[in-house]
Amino acid sequence: MRILRSLKFVVAIAAALAVPAPAFASVFIGIGLPSVGISVDFGPPALPVYAQPPCPAPNYIWTPGYWAYGPYGYYWVPGTWVLAPAVGYLWTPGYWGYAGGFYAWHPGYWGRHIGFYGGINYGFGYFGHGYGGGGWYGNSFRYNTAVTNVNTTIVRNVYVDKTVVNNYYGRTTLARNVSYNGGPSGVRAVPTATERSFAQERHLPMTTLQREHVTTAARDRNLLASVNRGRPVEAAVARPFTHANLPARFAPVRSADRVAVHSAAHVSAPRPVSHAYAARPVSHAYAARPVSHAYAARPAVRPAAHAAAYRRPAAPARAAARHAR
Repeated sequence: MRILRSLKFVVAIAAALAVPAPAFASVFIGIGLPSVGISVDFGPPALPVYAQPPCPAPNYIWTPGYWAYGPYGYYWVPGTWVLAPAVGYLWTPGYWGYAGGFYAWHPGYWGRHIGFYGGINYGFGYFGHGYGGGGWYGNSFRYNTAVTNVNTTIVRNVYVDKTVVNNYYGRTTLARNVSYNGGPSGVRAVPTATERSFAQERHLPMTTLQREHVTTAARDRNLLASVNRGRPVEAAVARPFTHANLPARFAPVRSADRVAVHSAAHVSAPRPVSHAYAARPVSHAYAARPVSHAYAARPAVRPAAHAAAYRRPAAPARAAARHAR
């Protein structure tokens, strides 16, 4: 009987382990860049069309916006200007790639050259391969004003090269808003031999300010795809979000938003985005949200009244009582 009960217990455990978990999203961890990321069983929305804010100061590098994935589904990380971690480094954007029935995220990185980013047309110089928005000349970054929004009264190191636009749109018919590589309707692009060689170079991950920009965007309900229907109000900002400086229209993510993403069928495939609609103005008004630290401090010791109640009588007092008897 004991053996029979043991066998039943083993069978019950095996049956419990055999029950499949809900197929929503899976996380995998790899070694090196850019193999660390998240895989999801449905694709990201289409890339929104937006205006690029002007470069705020010399030597800032444009990092295009993209759809990231979190506990509440896809959310938009606005494009922004950031400083490179070192002179001469360029930003290779991350991208979603379809493989084995899942959409896997390949994170972006800093390097001496632009690597493969899925052939995704992020715009503003990132037309699918390489970068046409500028380059380093010594210790200064020169901007191509043909594809980059630069205020020449602030940033004077500029030039004009329209061939990067003509070369791209003259050799491809891909829609600008496709947000992933491969899959049923994704971009058909593979890394070139040069891009494969760049993948072997020394890379640096995103900076601390970039990471804070991403985590702050994840906390804003307005940037969820299930809320903005693929059209984020603030698709690009001049400077990265930080926890101390949140956008004026910041709305914290709620637990109810986790349910909304399950029924958001619009994120299962890229939705055509019209290039005719006017780009919404970018708001740079930030309002710092005060953080409350008003926690009730617990007393380090018991109050005197309670301490007296638990204190035992002193030894001399007990001895005097025995002599009195």
